[in-house]
Amino acid sequence: MSEFRTARLTRLSLTDFRNYTHLIMPIAANMVAFVGANGAGKTNILEAISFLTAGRGLRRAALADAARSSGDGNWSVAATVILDGLETKIGTGLVAGVSGRKVRIDGQEVRGSDALLDYMRVLWLVPAMDGLFTGSGSDRRRFLDRLTLAIDPAHGRRVADFENALRQRNRLLDQGGADAYLSALEQQVAEVGTAVSIARQETVGLLSHTIEDQAAQSLPFPHASLALEGAFETETSGLSATDREERYRRFLSDGRARDRAAGRTLSGPHLSDLKVRHAAKDMPAAQSSTGEQKALLIGLILAHAELTAKVSGMTPVLLLDEVAAHLDPNRRAALFSKLDSLGGQVFMTGTDEALFDALPPAAEIIKISAGASRQIRPAQIP
Repeated sequence: MSEFRTARLTRLSLTDFRNYTHLIMPIAANMVAFVGANGAGKTNILEAISFLTAGRGLRRAALADAARSSGDGNWSVAATVILDGLETKIGTGLVAGVSGRKVRIDGQEVRGSDALLDYMRVLWLVPAMDGLFTGSGSDRRRFLDRLTLAIDPAHGRRVADFENALRQRNRLLDQGGADAYLSALEQQVAEVGTAVSIARQETVGLLSHTIEDQAAQSLPFPHASLALEGAFETETSGLSATDREERYRRFLSDGRARDRAAGRTLSGPHLSDLKVRHAAKDMPAAQSSTGEQKALLIGLILAHAELTAKVSGMTPVLLLDEVAAHLDPNRRAALFSKLDSLGGQVFMTGTDEALFDALPPAAEIIKISAGASRQIRPAQIP
């Protein structure tokens, strides 16, 4: 993927973040494995990197929870990133008592984390996602929204605006708000909700095509078939965006009594679900074995990394937590080879250095222990 722009972290600094009082880590390689015992802080480093892009980080934790337990409530993550041959210093953090996280680019404070998408796109796969296919529809919607955000930076704001408008409508219904106010809110819900649904459907379509292309690469991971399903998608299928908005607005207006009685809005894209099937077996992913579900998820993330590069022109940074532990040696080797071919920077974790024996010579292995790091296998740069 050398034709795409590639962001590389060359230095990472953590201050009062999780179990780290202060950590400065130089990074020399495109592929980096952090090894160490459980609880050493490996995933905390991945989480820190995940805060260097838009969103809530890979744990979706409250910002205050990322602060070191015995610290003063402040924390910061900073990095040096090289993109297009230019070095940029980016950083983010929390000031205790101040709402929201601060973001700085080359020392200048910027508004919102969306600006970080100009310097890095970050994707991740963590053990908490292993139950994605058997979990709730809301988990799959959040997963799909994160996939969409990586290729469409405006999507995060659309989703936030949609959810906020829905909350306001529900509150007005509960309080017996005037029809004029409800009509205005419902128009907003319909416009933003339709945009959210269309963006999700576009991502599912593009990702499906990428998965089909990936199937020809003979990777030892099963391929998924994807569909966005819900009453809203079914009832507005084939309509233009304008007609979808109008149909949704009528649903909302006609459903006020029902929604007031239920205490929530009972129709719309906030109830849609990402349906995933094991393509070769033509069965729901939720009915596949645990190993097959993990392999399906890995295949999805690899396809999404390719899609992100194609759409954004920027190869994403991948964060893979404990990804090698449950793969046999052949699948591990195939995974590392595929990751290497993507051309972007990859950070992985594992408890055993032997899990990364098949990494290419240019990879780097760093030992993590007690909130500190030590390089144990330097990158062999030719």
